[in-house]
Amino acid sequence: MIEKEGIIYTGFPSKEELMSCPGVPSEERMKKGRVAVIECVQQIPCNPCASACPMGAITIGENITNLPHLNEEKCTGCGLCIAKCPGLAITVVNKAFGEGEASIDFPFEYLPLPKEGDFVDAVSRAGEPVCKGRILKVKNLAAYAGTTVISMAIPVEFADTVRSMKRLPNPAVEGA
Repeated sequence: MIEKEGIIYTGFPSKEELMSCPGVPSEERMKKGRVAVIECVQQIPCNPCASACPMGAITIGENITNLPHLNEEKCTGCGLCIAKCPGLAITVVNKAFGEGEASIDFPFEYLPLPKEGDFVDAVSRAGEPVCKGRILKVKNLAAYAGTTVISMAIPVEFADTVRSMKRLPNPAVEGA
């Protein structure tokens, strides 16, 4: 039996969907520093990412169901778009973070939150463990309306695979 791939079957985009996504920057741009990676592959009426971008790097166009397009040269990697995306489809990747390391900023809506300096299990789009990540920052601003943005350092070879972290055990419900 052939298993179907793609967001409507698995809940996360397939490689083919990502390759045709106009919000994914080039490899060259990701190696220059922080840049938004918009993995939005469904044409639905949505535009908060475009409204959030102070640089005008994200555009939707005339039809609100268009996929967001990233102008990678205009993007500064500020990350204001991350928490504004209701589909949690935006990360900021920096493949030039450090010697052998990349950083990724991603939305996170679970408790408890990690602390700066913690080592966590970094996971793929499918939620599968990929490697260990080191928490750099935890931003929980009122303007983010309940979506925390976490910055994490990971080995650079996993920068195209890692998109979040494994949920931490909740001591409030342990043993319940």
